Amino acid sequence: MDTEHADPGELALLRTAFGAAGPDGRRPALGWPGVHAFEARHGVVLPEPYRTCVAEIADGSPAGPPHYGLVPLGGTPAGWGGDRRARVLGEPFPLTGPWFWDAEEPVPSAALDARIERVFHHGTVVLGHDGCGMYWHLVVTGPHRGHIWLITGEGAGPFGAQFGFTTAESGFAGWVRHWSAGGSWFDTD
Repeated sequence: MDTEHADPGELALLRTAFGAAGPDGRRPALGWPGVHAFEARHGVVLPEPYRTCVAEIADGSPAGPPHYGLVPLGGTPAGWGGDRRARVLGEPFPLTGPWFWDAEEPVPSAALDARIERVFHHGTVVLGHDGCGMYWHLVVTGPHRGHIWLITGEGAGPFGAQFGFTTAESGFAGWVRHWSAGGSWFDTD
């Protein structure tokens, strides 16, 4: 997974996966000036190939991935919740391995709530959701830059074969490839 340089093969996959622009297909690309303005505003450089995808191929897609569509850059999906804090993309994403806080002994505390909020709001762009509070994020800052994470009300885990849960490749292109092939997100059972 190369987060610094767009691979031509991955870009071809993304062009095919997102298909034609229109009401049922992809949203028009944002363009490089729009991507650069977003990055400057948030103090980040988006990882490849997502960066080139948003600039040249599609800035979201109602057809997905995920199930309820790929949201435009910097957007949040319907149902995200009005009480959620502002996103802080320049702060590193705080996790490097799965954390299922709901499986831990429940000890409600302000510190635990603050840590969970950082998982939801720091260092990622939200890609979309699969319903039931299952949100897909692309990490843009921190050690997991370029990886996709599923973050829910119960916990968070990275997407990719090296993390378990799936046989798919890591990163945005691997995530899209797996979805395009009709793969189950959790296909190691």
